[in-house]
Amino acid sequence: MKPNRSIPAAAVIPVLTYPDVRRAVAWLEAAFGFAERVRIGADHRAQMRAGEGAIIVADDGSERRAPEPGAGVTHAVMVRVDDANEHCARARAAGARIVMEPTDFEYGERQYQAEDLAGHRWTFSQTLADVEPESWGGITVS
Repeated sequence: MKPNRSIPAAAVIPVLTYPDVRRAVAWLEAAFGFAERVRIGADHRAQMRAGEGAIIVADDGSERRAPEPGAGVTHAVMVRVDDANEHCARARAAGARIVMEPTDFEYGERQYQAEDLAGHRWTFSQTLADVEPESWGGITVS
């Protein structure tokens, strides 16, 4: 891929809609430790770093809408972290609704789930061990 300083370098970049971009950016920095990298307009969009990955925070507009309470989970974004317990405590302190407490899974990950201020669902995953997928029922395809 050619580099371009106007777009995050990650290969996959979720674009999440929020009713207030500036408030969302501040909250995502405080709760999840993300870092704003590019601001687009006063309240239109922001590009944020999330470890080696990235997200784009977009405003309500055109066809874009933030999640609606009670409408069910339409998506989740998974982010790898170094310490799920510490990350969960930070998110909780910032007001995240913890949907699933940090839990160890047979596939070698400790994960927790949180809902942000606009209702987006997040899964944060800490690697505990390198586990062969076949040991827990997965199938390695390539």
